[in-house]
Amino acid sequence: MRKLKFFIALALALFAAFLPFGADAMRAEAASAKYYIGGMTAGFMLSAGGAEVIGLSEVAAEDGLYRPAETAGIRVGDTIVAVDGIRVRTIAELNDALERSGGNEVTITIQRKGETAEVPITPVKDKKTSRYKIGVLIRDTLAGIGTVTFIDSESYRFGALGHAVCDENHNLLSISDPKVYLCSVIGVSKGMRGKAGELRGLFVNDTVLADAEKVCETGLYGTFERDYDFSHCELVEAAPLAEATIGKAIIYSTVDGVCPQKYEISIVKVDANNRENKNFVIKVTDERLLGETGGIVQGMSGSPILQNGKLIGAVTHVFLNDPTRGYGIGIEKMMGN
Repeated sequence: MRKLKFFIALALALFAAFLPFGADAMRAEAASAKYYIGGMTAGFMLSAGGAEVIGLSEVAAEDGLYRPAETAGIRVGDTIVAVDGIRVRTIAELNDALERSGGNEVTITIQRKGETAEVPITPVKDKKTSRYKIGVLIRDTLAGIGTVTFIDSESYRFGALGHAVCDENHNLLSISDPKVYLCSVIGVSKGMRGKAGELRGLFVNDTVLADAEKVCETGLYGTFERDYDFSHCELVEAAPLAEATIGKAIIYSTVDGVCPQKYEISIVKVDANNRENKNFVIKVTDERLLGETGGIVQGMSGSPILQNGKLIGAVTHVFLNDPTRGYGIGIEKMMGN
């Protein structure tokens, strides 16, 4: 089984910060609280948690070519998080730290596959720019797309994804740019046994959907634009896990363009006590969706799950050995963060 992850430099998902909202509170407020069903894809930017190395290069100095980073053992995929013990979060902060070195040896702290190491390295002055460099190509932000799950009809708080957003070192990512943009799905890599598929999307940069405010273990949360056209969005109540049953349900997802579509699924297991955001096992039964995606693919996490006309959860994971099956999180868990 593989967690649906947002796709770097293409595309990922979103979700709302609510007051504590357990099953009892949900039952008490269900008669009045209404939520717009999402299903649309949205693009957003997250911090890489430091300066992520995406390439190694030479530094042309007055007396020759040097490769300080490569010589010191830095590899593509490492994330530079500190220089001489001072935290580095952006490209600019790394450049400033290297300038302060004056060409003297510095200690760079890197993260690699969940482990931290300190690497001594001597920056070299580039003869063209007169700036100190170590010969790395880096990025400090990650782009992703994901599926909006719901929007509160009164507060306009929204949420999506249903699981944490982490980098390859399993570090929880933070928000880099608060703007959340409409995203258009331009292609699909179908899921197949042993390999997760994915949606491929592009930001529609002139259409801001929302402001993102936090990322946590159950997704990304923020506030939707009040002038967004909700006329095409279904307005429903939310239901606690106690009301979920084995049987037919539906999800809303966007697998082409910008318009969500309704697809049939079956809930085959309910586990209210699961602590890993896996409260449902679901199976895609809709022939249209199976034909278009092969089942559940990366980018669909956050797709709202409805049963008996009520919002009960969101898609979160795919079974790697069977893309027609996956997990879902109970909506009360998402609303509790």
